Amino acid sequence: MTKQQQIEVVAIVGPTASGKTALSIKMAKEFNGEIINGDSMQIYKGMDIGTAKITEEEMEGVPHHLLDIKEPTESFSVAEYQTLVREKIVEIQSRGKLPIIVGGTGLYVQAVLYDFQFTEEEVDEETRKKYYAELEKIGPEAMHERLMKLDPETAKGIHPNNTRRVIRALEMVEQSGVSKASDEFNRGNIPMYNHLIIGIDMDREKLYERINLRVDIMMEKGLLEEVKALYDRGIRGVQSVQAIGYKELYAYFDGKLTLEEAIEQLKQNSRRYAKRQLTYFRNKMDVQWIGNDWSEILKFSNFFVYQEGI
Repeated sequence: MTKQQQIEVVAIVGPTASGKTALSIKMAKEFNGEIINGDSMQIYKGMDIGTAKITEEEMEGVPHHLLDIKEPTESFSVAEYQTLVREKIVEIQSRGKLPIIVGGTGLYVQAVLYDFQFTEEEVDEETRKKYYAELEKIGPEAMHERLMKLDPETAKGIHPNNTRRVIRALEMVEQSGVSKASDEFNRGNIPMYNHLIIGIDMDREKLYERINLRVDIMMEKGLLEEVKALYDRGIRGVQSVQAIGYKELYAYFDGKLTLEEAIEQLKQNSRRYAKRQLTYFRNKMDVQWIGNDWSEILKFSNFFVYQEGI
């Protein structure tokens, strides 16, 4: 087998609650790998239960990277993620290990694996805070309508509930006077690595059952207390607490929803997010789909450059 045919980087993607974490640990142990976080919210400290962040016990000794690297008050961009992950890939490969990116944030994974060219790096924190404060007052639909008037091409490609991307697009228009679609980055098509993207798929009803159960388990584990701790610190109008699992409970603490309504909204938003994730992975990425079956992973084993013993 030639060098060009061998896999240098693996990504494990899939909708929320599909079983990425457990599969990634087994894969890392089998193929001498180290795991890089591919979830845009697991980078934040103190946001563990609501993001389903892996615990030290669940890691089973496998090294993990880019977890808990930001405070909840800090912003984080896909450009910054791209830089950090590419550095980690070099570092992991230098140890003769297989880099495995694991997560459900499709754009983040895509930006690492392909030649995405970013045209801006600096973030105007005051502008961002202003938009998040407005979001709390007028809601996601009104924010999306504003973007539709300013940059309809970009707005059509962003779901109103994806408030982080809506706000990023509004920032681009305000700061530079150009659309996010045309200026933020050139969407690359050229692979940066010989990579393999493995996607976990399952029956939609089964997935939704897993999502609902996961939310119930999160509540039992103390999600309400985790979110209250952030709320009591006065953390508002920032990117982190717009995450699913946090914004719904913030609405409860604000008196806008009952606890039961907030939990039901959390489940509904999680199911909708899973659907959007699957749509993104299928339309934007070259994914090898499996059914969360370990035997299906093994068929790729001869392609891993850093498999132990090669």
